[in-house]
Amino acid sequence: MSTLHQQTVSFNKNLVLSNNGGNLSNDAGLVLVAEFMQQLHFKRLIQENLQFKDQRKFYKYHKNHLFKQLLTQLIAGYFNDTAANTLTADLSFKLVLDNLVASQPTLSRFINQVSADELTGVTNLVTQLAQLVITQKKQHQLIMDLDSTHSDTFGHQDGSDFNTHYQTNGYHPLLAFDNFSGCLLGAKLRPGNEYTSKNAEDFLELLLKQYEALDLLVRADSGFAKPEIYAACEDAGAKFTIRLKANPKLQRIAEHLIRVGQPGENFTQKEVQWHRLTDYQPDTWERAYPVIVKSTRPAGELLFKHEFIVANLEITFASDVFEIYHQRGAMEDLIKEVKGGFDFDKTDSSNFTANQFRMLLASVAYNLIQAMKKLVLPAELSNATITTLRFKLFHLAGRVTQHARKLWLHLSSTNVFDSLYWQTLFRIQEFQLSSN
Repeated sequence: MSTLHQQTVSFNKNLVLSNNGGNLSNDAGLVLVAEFMQQLHFKRLIQENLQFKDQRKFYKYHKNHLFKQLLTQLIAGYFNDTAANTLTADLSFKLVLDNLVASQPTLSRFINQVSADELTGVTNLVTQLAQLVITQKKQHQLIMDLDSTHSDTFGHQDGSDFNTHYQTNGYHPLLAFDNFSGCLLGAKLRPGNEYTSKNAEDFLELLLKQYEALDLLVRADSGFAKPEIYAACEDAGAKFTIRLKANPKLQRIAEHLIRVGQPGENFTQKEVQWHRLTDYQPDTWERAYPVIVKSTRPAGELLFKHEFIVANLEITFASDVFEIYHQRGAMEDLIKEVKGGFDFDKTDSSNFTANQFRMLLASVAYNLIQAMKKLVLPAELSNATITTLRFKLFHLAGRVTQHARKLWLHLSSTNVFDSLYWQTLFRIQEFQLSSN
């Protein structure tokens, strides 16, 4: 690399900064990711699922390889395609990609050439990685948390529209996570003006079918409170707990259920009452479902505030239903992780399909790292964010040399997290996929 800058600094006049340090790399830790991919037979997973059509007659980079490069860049935190122009000279980055690193124009052309039909394979890859973790962890239960989120758009992009809830233009993706493993079970990009639960039952039915052998619980907020969702859960033998929006009818019922004039009643203290409705059935419901009512009177007030959850859980105490439902709040952290950590909401293409491909690519990257955390990383990193993993494991200084027909990756001898790095590598190499 030619020297572009030489600069002194104020705190030490004898110190000169220069960028002519040679073939140093900041990504030596990505070897851990490449080694884990090898243990997962990830190359075979890609070949089995991704069927990109290729009309090119002469090319240097197979489309599956371009997919892997984009995936590796996301894991490393290089969200802009232009980062590839610099990474083509990064020797350790090239090591994990078989010495083939494409430039930005090649990557951008690939992304914008992906067809809607080809997205099915990427969706399957997201699902298979989640299933792999759940199987390896021998989970017998799965808590499926449904939610939607917002992705900003800029300019005149396909499918971008105004969303009244978020009060801005963008897309309105649908997501489902497993509460136990933290894996992303599925994701679907939707136009910005689609209501939260529109066609959500179709999305849910596919996921429930994939995990029908497990004990299933579906949790969702009031945006998903509709009979089609309840029916999908019932047909799959799944339990559900879904928040209901308060309406005049429910409010009147709840008010009549309030027990007043209890012995020792003290209005200076907060009071909570629980009720269970077994015959509540609006006109839009095909049948009645149990509704749990939480009535809360704040300290010093006379009136109760009511919350409602529809659930088919066979639980003795109504309060337990609310506790189970409120635990879905952890999903907000998972959404922040997949968006902030893997650029799930990146929408820099004018093409809807290309933006959906980017979203699914981020989903694959997220699940791959989730598998790494749950299956091989030391316990102290099993719940770490990708930012922490990049800092402690992936962004490490290294230098590549060749000697005696061997490639050597020289790591820093003063790495604070050196023992953690080697412990992780040994754990990855000892890992074997179980046959079940």
